[in-house]
Amino acid sequence: MRKTKTAKVVRNLAALAVMAGPLTAAMATNGYFSHGYGIKAKGMGGASVAMTDDTFAGANNPAAAAWAGNRVEAGMDVFMPSRSMERTGSNLNASVDSGSNLFLVPEFGYNRAINDKLGVGITVYGNGGMNTDYASGQINCGGGAANVLCGSGNLGVDLMQLVVAPTVAYKLNDRHSVGVSPLLVIQQFKAYGINSFGRMSSDATKLSSGDYDRSTGLGVRLGYLGKLNDKFSIGASYSPKIGMSKFDNYAGLFAGGGSLDIPENYTLGASFLVTPAVTLALDYSRINYSGVPSIANPSNLAAPLGSANGPGFGWTDISVWKLGVQWQASVPWTLRAGINVGDNPVQSRDLSFNILAPGVITRHLTLGGTYAMSPSTEMSFSYMYAPSNSVSGPSIFGGTETVKMSQQALGIQFGWRY
Repeated sequence: MRKTKTAKVVRNLAALAVMAGPLTAAMATNGYFSHGYGIKAKGMGGASVAMTDDTFAGANNPAAAAWAGNRVEAGMDVFMPSRSMERTGSNLNASVDSGSNLFLVPEFGYNRAINDKLGVGITVYGNGGMNTDYASGQINCGGGAANVLCGSGNLGVDLMQLVVAPTVAYKLNDRHSVGVSPLLVIQQFKAYGINSFGRMSSDATKLSSGDYDRSTGLGVRLGYLGKLNDKFSIGASYSPKIGMSKFDNYAGLFAGGGSLDIPENYTLGASFLVTPAVTLALDYSRINYSGVPSIANPSNLAAPLGSANGPGFGWTDISVWKLGVQWQASVPWTLRAGINVGDNPVQSRDLSFNILAPGVITRHLTLGGTYAMSPSTEMSFSYMYAPSNSVSGPSIFGGTETVKMSQQALGIQFGWRY
């Protein structure tokens, strides 16, 4: 597919953000969305839509940029997922763990108060997931050693998304603000070791090359924040589905000839100042994977891979609840904790396809904190643990398959007020 002028502009703008850190991924948490954006939010289970104490308005709630003041934040999350699959009751029984278990996920935010009503900023963040790397040689499908899906060589996929979100927010009055963030998106993807699916594909030459292909798109996030009184705030954020240019090199894999759009998502939330030192925050998020055929279509559709309404990963829409607490323990120390509980998008009927994308995590437990080194500088940290979760279902090779995942992440961020 010929790239449009708009797509080229988006790619060039997004490429500027790569200087803040390389494209990285494997964040299969709430599906393939991160459990939180910004180290402070990550320490509170991701609860953030009614909070105003960082520069990640473009990812969480654009309206917050009107309240965040003049600040810059840059950080890194060390993400450590553990993924595995097992097949039993078949002539092709197998058990294998995925490699590639450590990823560096950078983040960056900038905010500036133009005046007492207008705030602007930029947020750079990422999504990822559908990331696996299984060694070959587990089974023999009749032609010698093969990977667990009967392909040659190692088996895996890698999806990475980078979002650059310039933001403008305006205070309607002393208690209410609205904001907007254009979302400049670049994503890249590769798949390898799935050549055995060639007979199911509309184009077997564009199925399993093992080379990265890139895709670009332009979206938007809208936000509202209301400080109803000195203790209680509410917030809302909405992003419609983002239409992405097609992965031409994987036109024989993704439904619609290589189409992989970013699903519609929204968040509603509130924060409450329980005491002068303690804040509670609660968010409800919805991610509508069903609007993206290549993600949501059942894997058992009677149509070729890559066709207009071809098979997908069978993911369903998910709801996510995020509860966090923040305690100003002393003048320099702020401590945080949180829990994130969501639905599992992976269905039992689609287990064989989701060996490639075991996004089955449903719970995240988090801790975090900030140490103010001076009135203008601070260091924040977060830790996330996602207990192991698994899904089992019938295998296309006979018998029963199980995919399993657990996660840990450790993040650090430096912030400057100016």
